[in-house]
Amino acid sequence: MLKKYRVSNLYQGRLERGDDLLEKITEIINNAGIKLGRITAIGAVEKAKLSFYNQNRKVYEEDEINKPLEIVSLLGNISLKDNEIMIHAHIALGDEDGRLYGGHLTTGTRVFACEFIIEEFEGEEVERKYDEKTGLPLWRCQ
Repeated sequence: MLKKYRVSNLYQGRLERGDDLLEKITEIINNAGIKLGRITAIGAVEKAKLSFYNQNRKVYEEDEINKPLEIVSLLGNISLKDNEIMIHAHIALGDEDGRLYGGHLTTGTRVFACEFIIEEFEGEEVERKYDEKTGLPLWRCQ
């Protein structure tokens, strides 16, 4: 199902060195009262913690990368899960040799420098519900 939204507000900012990337963005979004939207970011991290969803076992498997990396791209969405804000973000990171690492952003990624843009959407709220087929909390579309 397709829903139509408008961008109601646009925010930009930066995170401080040492911030936990996901925790700090979640805090900013909660403080601003944003319940629906999109986030993008660029910058660099001191270390990263990513996860990959194992589709057979229906669990997230985590991986830590303990070295400086560039944020090639961070893209995520903002919605509600159990009446709480949930950031679902994927991140691509590059090292000094041009190798790329990517996956689901989890807590434990430490910022070196990060600039972000948040787009707040206006329209019907989107809530995540458990999906039996995938084992994931997906958008409930009616």
